[in-house]
Amino acid sequence: MAKSKAKVRTQPVRKPKIRKGDTVVVISGKDRGKQGEVLRVFPGKARALVQGVNEVSKHSKPSEKDPRGGIVKKEIPIALSNLMVVGGDGTASRVGVRREANEAGKTKRVRFLKKTDQNL
Repeated sequence: MAKSKAKVRTQPVRKPKIRKGDTVVVISGKDRGKQGEVLRVFPGKARALVQGVNEVSKHSKPSEKDPRGGIVKKEIPIALSNLMVVGGDGTASRVGVRREANEAGKTKRVRFLKKTDQNL
């Protein structure tokens, strides 16, 4: 009887600091140093789908949609803890959140890079 793999359970992230459209760099793992754009964020699994990062080869059988079949490269989600946001000047940094007042006197939640104090 084959042993089944244990599922890795991760804590969900209530409000992730990395968002769709951010440019991020991978700080650990097999793709360390690669940069890409965040395509989608999964807060319930604490993961994000990044373009060109964490690619795997998937074997597909021939079908009506793809008559040739073959090996297809696709991205799979990567843990948010392995990503850092890259600023406009190319430096990777952690992301902080602060409240800033606008001209109407209302406060707005703003993300900023902790290393350069640059707003996102």
